[in-house]
Amino acid sequence: MECPHLNSNVSCPSDSSRFPNGTPSSWCCNVCRSNKSPWICLTCLMVHCGRYVNGHAKKHFEESQVLGITQKKSEKQEKEKSHHSVCMDCSSYSVFCYRCDDFVVNDTKLGQVQKVREHLQSATGLRNLGNTCFMNAILQSLSNIEQFSCYFKELPAVALRSGKTAGRRMYHTRSQGDSSVSLVEEFRKTLCSLWQGSQTAFSPDSLFYAIWKIMPSFRGYQQQDAHEFMRYLLDHLHRELQYSRNGASHPVSPQDGVRLSSAEGKCCINGTASVVTSIFGGILQNEVNCLICGTESRKFDPFLDLSLDIPSQFRQKRSKDQDPGPTCTLRDCLRSFTDLEELDETELYYCHKCKKRQKSTKKFWIQKLPKVLCLHLKRFHWTAFLRNKVDTYVEFPLKGLDMRGYLLEPENSLSENCLYDLVAVVVHHGSGVGSGHYTAYGSHEGRWYHFNDSTVTLTNEDTVRKAKAYILFYWRIFFFKCLMFVLFVGGTKKPIHATFL
Repeated sequence: MECPHLNSNVSCPSDSSRFPNGTPSSWCCNVCRSNKSPWICLTCLMVHCGRYVNGHAKKHFEESQVLGITQKKSEKQEKEKSHHSVCMDCSSYSVFCYRCDDFVVNDTKLGQVQKVREHLQSATGLRNLGNTCFMNAILQSLSNIEQFSCYFKELPAVALRSGKTAGRRMYHTRSQGDSSVSLVEEFRKTLCSLWQGSQTAFSPDSLFYAIWKIMPSFRGYQQQDAHEFMRYLLDHLHRELQYSRNGASHPVSPQDGVRLSSAEGKCCINGTASVVTSIFGGILQNEVNCLICGTESRKFDPFLDLSLDIPSQFRQKRSKDQDPGPTCTLRDCLRSFTDLEELDETELYYCHKCKKRQKSTKKFWIQKLPKVLCLHLKRFHWTAFLRNKVDTYVEFPLKGLDMRGYLLEPENSLSENCLYDLVAVVVHHGSGVGSGHYTAYGSHEGRWYHFNDSTVTLTNEDTVRKAKAYILFYWRIFFFKCLMFVLFVGGTKKPIHATFL
């Protein structure tokens, strides 16, 4: 029904900290502390229990009415009488008005109610199944990359192959010829379970067991490297999607290797492009010069992420009494990656003109920037027998990372097409790659969250800036703005993922 009290009763807070912590469905009544059937007043944002528990939500409305009647009447106090009558069920997000004594239609167009709903529909954590924090941190980061996660969430649900499902659209896995498990389908189901607000934490056990079957190196419950897992995951998602491009089967031979489709200008790994390469794919130019004869060799390499060294001058451990020294920045790491480098004796380049290995220089240029730029900071390195961690803090921008200076032909690129905003960060806590703990920060609808397995908490930009990042995910501002224009201004009826490929 249409409610005449919505406009005067609903206040949309600009400060999200006014909401209680945790998932809305688990909030407690301010009076009896019951977490069964929580309702939130859309005027003052106080949480009370529903009428089938102790009825404190209704009592809150009744008390506000009595207060208005007993006080001296004035125009202002008459307005106060109508307040606190509209509540929202924190489990179903349906709106109820006590003055109308009825539910307001769920698809109400009132902007303030919709904004409150968006605040309440909070993030869902991922349960740790036994040292699976490396997986949870990557999954939560990918879930915050809207243009990537929406593609999978919009895919149709897939049943496992059987006599009844033969002929349906299927996703297959290359691993061990096993068609009884689909990584794409389990990944889709996991992403669909996040950001629903209907549960505090989701158990990704089906996805984890699919990973065990498809990626044998990740079997068991030992701590794994989050970056290595991300690369395996994206690679297998890419391979599996290639079999069902627009519903048609496109098997790819392992001998296809890596190639570039110059006609499409896309990064293609093992054949045709997929949403993985379309979103994360970029192209590097590797330039090697012989210092003896001056012969120059160039080759193009596709990439899904860039692994950056932390320059050696920033790795020194300093005591508390010592001067902290200069701060390492992400630009220092990018500059170290793209600067001209003379190869040492163990990396001598075979010059085809000199017909032998010669001293040479190497330089990387970025020939094509991806829509989502993934930067991996090399925090683990081998010594004689151990793999140690570089614990140096690296300062990184949250907005406006400019990549134009690292392009092969910057003059041919629009400046706004080279700017990136941070969307997610993976952090490793601890001293070694085989130990410690992984968490992630993610930006969702303008708010930052900290993902620590089952626990998800709101945080702020200052906390994110102080994190010792391991993997950084940036999305290109120009691409994201164009995507939003197509979806909302253009009014397209096409699925979101259709705009990616």
